[in-house]
Amino acid sequence: MKTIDEADYVIVGSGSAGSAMAYRLSEGGRYQVVVIEAGGTDAGPFIQMPGALSFPMNMRRYDWGYVAEAEKTLAGRRLVTPRGRVIGGSSSINGMVYVRGHALDYEHWAASGASGWAYADVLPYFKRMENFHGGAGRGVDPEWRGTDGPLHVKNGDMKNPLYDVFVEAGRQAGYPVTDDYNGHQQEGFGPMQQTIWQGRRWSAANAYLRDALKRDNCKLVYGQALKVEIDRRTSRATGVVLGSGKRVSGVVKARREVILAAGSINSPVLLMHSGVGDPAELSRHGIDVVAPRAGVGRNLQDHLELYIQETCVQPITLNGYLDLFSKGRVGLEWMMLHTGYGATNHFEAAAFIRSDAGIEYPDIQYHFLPGAIRYDGKAAAPGHGYQSHVGPMRSKSRGEVRLKSADPTAAPSIRFNYMSHPDDWTEFRKAIRLTREIYAQQAFDPYRGPEIQPGAGATTDEDLDRFVAEHAESAYHPCGTARIGAADDPQAVVDPECRVIGVDNLRLADSSIFPRITNGNLNGPSIMVGEKAADHILGEGMLAGEPELKPWINPDWQTKQR
Repeated sequence: MKTIDEADYVIVGSGSAGSAMAYRLSEGGRYQVVVIEAGGTDAGPFIQMPGALSFPMNMRRYDWGYVAEAEKTLAGRRLVTPRGRVIGGSSSINGMVYVRGHALDYEHWAASGASGWAYADVLPYFKRMENFHGGAGRGVDPEWRGTDGPLHVKNGDMKNPLYDVFVEAGRQAGYPVTDDYNGHQQEGFGPMQQTIWQGRRWSAANAYLRDALKRDNCKLVYGQALKVEIDRRTSRATGVVLGSGKRVSGVVKARREVILAAGSINSPVLLMHSGVGDPAELSRHGIDVVAPRAGVGRNLQDHLELYIQETCVQPITLNGYLDLFSKGRVGLEWMMLHTGYGATNHFEAAAFIRSDAGIEYPDIQYHFLPGAIRYDGKAAAPGHGYQSHVGPMRSKSRGEVRLKSADPTAAPSIRFNYMSHPDDWTEFRKAIRLTREIYAQQAFDPYRGPEIQPGAGATTDEDLDRFVAEHAESAYHPCGTARIGAADDPQAVVDPECRVIGVDNLRLADSSIFPRITNGNLNGPSIMVGEKAADHILGEGMLAGEPELKPWINPDWQTKQR
């Protein structure tokens, strides 16, 4: 087979984790690094303009185009599963919301067998990667936040009055207010943080990859990875085979290690086509087993959310900017100055709350938007409105990614099994009713009109369940399909140093390894995985843990919901 290139480290995927690893592994010039990316350039306004976020995730040019299997609990709907096929990966098509997750998420990881991944262990990596600027008159706590990393993070400007109204309504409803949900206290209402810098999307490509590629020892190779080349006599990964369909174009050789960072759908698919997975699954497609790992493709998780929308009686919302002339004016200002409505993702107020007493840390997340708009950018209703994207954070439902074919370029079967646990329905009903209570607070009195959806007539459990089934949408946070765990755990796919169990010189580091989904959006935790995995790969020591920093937990959590 023709050798296309050769390097010490070959990384598959230039997304959140892959770009971070390329940056760290190529530091100092000691090692040659090749990054393989199936997509193309991220140049152009649709990706770089934050306000245009609804476009790239709906463009085949930038997206793998995956669609999940029909979900019987969601009225038979098949939900799209956008995954970035472009440099920067999904960080180039996401909503640019930055959330670390809650500290107790990582305590759960460690307790599940991911030793060395407790919050004290991962906090230094979050700090190393961040350049947090605060914003809107709020300072930065250097004890909890990083201020000189590659990833620019800021609060939104919160110029629309409805952002402050939402936060004040939360306070009036009895919830705490937090200036920084990524710092000491996640629980509460406050500003939402963005991976936006100087009016541009600050993707992993902008934060990490471009600087890495300026070095002589880091190179980008465009092409689709078909499988990992593994020496079957030694069970050692030696390179990555590239091609299209049944045509193989060659192999990129790895002198030290192959590292998969292709995301929570494509990484397990690559493992299976390479002979790593459930033997029954592989044999069904005529794939020889190299390493039997039953957990490959299992444990798939996601966040579902609803848009709870109300009419706004004052003409101050984003719905006033959806006509062609207004969009053109917004786009022109952004292209000339990188300011205005094009320079924000419009998610500038947030909340993390607990749905009930006895829940130790938040299990519901809010993104507030001063507009009643679908994710594709179209108006939800005539006139003006506002909405909250709301959903439970820790569903007990689990799905799977499976092969449909022995063709490594064929789309896999993606089945989330949404709402398959009875607790999901209870949690969503609570989320809807708690949102209505927040909207009913005095702060919204000057703005509140009739409820758009679910609609004032939807009050019973049956009404709300029907609304969930017909309208719940993915938050596009798939993860968990090659989970990290102890080496003797039969369902674990990678060990705590991100080594694929059963294959030498092969690692996997992206959102696939999450044992359980984190609180909030996944871009931040995925980049952290790349940062930490790089230190495991280099083998020169890890950043010192910070066990003395303890997160705020509501002292009355056992007896009070707020």
